[in-house]
Amino acid sequence: MIQSQFTYRKIDQKDRLWIENFIKEHWGSDMIVVHNDSYFPSKLDGYIASLEDKKIGLITFLIKNLKCEIVSLNSVIENCGVGSNLMKLVEKEAKKKDCNEIWLVTTNNNLRAISFYQKIGYQLVAVFPNAVEQSRKIKPEIPLVAENKIPIRDELKFSLKIAS
Repeated sequence: MIQSQFTYRKIDQKDRLWIENFIKEHWGSDMIVVHNDSYFPSKLDGYIASLEDKKIGLITFLIKNLKCEIVSLNSVIENCGVGSNLMKLVEKEAKKKDCNEIWLVTTNNNLRAISFYQKIGYQLVAVFPNAVEQSRKIKPEIPLVAENKIPIRDELKFSLKIAS
């Protein structure tokens, strides 16, 4: 697939229901829990990737205290640059807002994400052993074991420092 076939745009109000359903499909509910914080991506800023008229990717984020937290990233077409391009859009936005860091959390079982974030320049800066146990108290839908048979238990924080 050629990258130029994809289009990217900011989320707008008419996308909110689609985002809610997309997150439910890919995350088990419309809520994401990280470090005991609950997020509803359908209420956040972000970008959508499309191929022709079909939405195929989503990134949501939150800027607070000059730090940008990426809350969700999904692409239904992998290894074609969609995720990388969505990340670049957020990086540009964070720079415009004078952020000094972009950070995100994934879980220990998400080997593709761990590899992806490191390839695009993010550094593993913290591991929170057994943090997912706390998240399950808020969101019991989080499985105990991933599809790849790895137990889901630890949160891994990745960070990219932004030069001013």
